[in-house]
Order: sequence, then structure tokens, then C-alpha cells
Amino acid sequence: MQDYIIRRLLLIIPTLLVVVIVVFLIVRLIPGDIVDVMAMQMVQASPGTEKVITPETIRQALGIDVPIHVQFGQWLAGIFTRGDFGTSLWTNRPVLQEIAHRFPVTFELGLLSFILATVIGVAVGIVAAVRQDSWMDHLARTFSIVGMSAPAFWVATLVIIFPGVWWGWSPPLTVISFLENPMGNLRQFLLPAAILGWGMSAVTVRYLRTTLLDVLRQDYIRTAWSKGLRERTVVFRHALKNAFIPVITIMFGQAFIMIGGTVIIEQVFNLPGMGRLFIEAIFRRDYPYVQGINLIFALIGLLMILINDMTYAWLDPRIRYK
Repeated sequence: MQDYIIRRLLLIIPTLLVVVIVVFLIVRLIPGDIVDVMAMQMVQASPGTEKVITPETIRQALGIDVPIHVQFGQWLAGIFTRGDFGTSLWTNRPVLQEIAHRFPVTFELGLLSFILATVIGVAVGIVAAVRQDSWMDHLARTFSIVGMSAPAFWVATLVIIFPGVWWGWSPPLTVISFLENPMGNLRQFLLPAAILGWGMSAVTVRYLRTTLLDVLRQDYIRTAWSKGLRERTVVFRHALKNAFIPVITIMFGQAFIMIGGTVIIEQVFNLPGMGRLFIEAIFRRDYPYVQGINLIFALIGLLMILINDMTYAWLDPRIRYK
């Protein structure tokens, strides 16, 4: 197991390299040039400077007047030698400093939504399987179908518009610090986290219900029933672990969707996280920000896959990685 984890950790390095190369190239293929936008804004702010402020001088000042492969090498060298992700082309602020400032917001939103999705999805999925074809099962299936069908951004927009029209309520415009006001912070993040986690929990309900029903029909489960074991013991001790193995893949696989979902939810609820910074960086063609955020998101996604594989062996001792 230890050798497997080491190999997987080493495999993360070339995978991240491929990701950053693709992102580094794609972001520069977006229509429009940041230099033209900067030159236009500078000329508008200082008329008569057209001959001084040229695209060539701006490229030289930003350090993007060299070939693209040289830019990529300089960026990688900065990361591995100094831990430097570069500086913003617009504000000249260090990218890592801004990411460190915004990461706690995205991390809290993603973690809270993952916890809510897991707790609700597992609980509702178990009830739907154990009480098959009852009113609780029908209600659980309705919950999952609506959750999978309704986009998170659409639900978030409705949640903001209708309470604002009916009761004059709107989400806070500034982030409430958890250290200063824990309850206020949780109240602020609970609604966007619930909306983001709804779709994820709906998928968990569907998969867990299907796999648990299949396990409950197995011979060893019938044997457990025939021994007179309690329902709780049969479901949680004998059936749930085997039913949970394929569901783990779905849950951790949706972590990528959850990371992408924070981009939209942060924009809708005015949360200054990495997702919102990512959108702003794309519109401004701020390449260092886009590259740095993608690198962080890719690293989180690869670590989630590793945790997913390690969880298999914990749930089923028959699984061993060699």
C-alpha cells in the first residue's frame, strides 16, 4: 500500500505538467490581446501618448515579449525554485498572495457543500433502499430527480430574486469572517453550500439506492436476516460497506464538478473566492492568475482521486494495491 501511494504521488507530477501546458497554451488562444486592451486604456487615460505607449513597450514591461516556450520555462522555474506563481499583469500583485487570500472562501464553500451532499445523499439513499416503494422512497427519488435536473446557477438565481422581491432579503455583500462571527459565517455559507451540494447529493441518492438494493438481495444478507439480526445491524454492518464502494467513485468524481460549481456560485452570491477571481482573470486576460488557479484546482482534483483509491482498501479489506 505504501509503495502504491508513493507511485501515485510521483505520477501526479507529470499529470500536473500536462495540465499546465494545456492551460498555458489554451489561455493564450482566447480571442483578444491583453496588450491591445492595456494600450487603449492607457491612451484614453493620457491622451497624446500614442507614440510613447505602444504594444511593444507594454509587452517588454510585462515580460511577454519573449517566445511562448521561454515564458513557460520562466514560469515553471519560478514555481519550482522560488515558489513564485508570477505576478498579475494588471495589478502587479503576486499571484500566490491573492490565491492565499481567496482560497479560504472557496475551501469553506466546497468543504461545506461536500459535507452536506455526503450526509444528505447517504441518509436519503439508505432510507430509499430500505423502505423501497414506500412514500419515503418516492419522496427520495423525487428529491434526486429534481436535484439532478435543476442547474445550480438557476436555483441560486431564484433563491436570490424571489426572497428579494417578497421579503426584501439579499445575501451579505461582504464575507463574514469565521473567527469574528462563527454563526454569521455559517449562515452566510450554508445557503450557497446547500445549493451547490444538492445536485451532488441527488446523484449519490440514486447510485446508493441502486447498489444497496442489489446488496440487500444477496445470499449473505438473507443469512443475516435469518439469524434474527436487527435491521440496523444488517444494513450498516453487512450491507452498506459493500454497497458504498461504487458510490465512493461517484462522490469523489463529483469533486471536480463541485470545484467548477464554486466558480458560478461565488459569482452569484458575491463571494470573493478563487472561482470569482478565475472569472475576472479570464475576462481581463490575466494569464498568471488563470495558470495559478488551474494548477491549484488540478492538484486538488488529483489528491481527491488518490483519497478515493485509498478509501477502497479501507471499505473492502480484499482490495490490495501492489
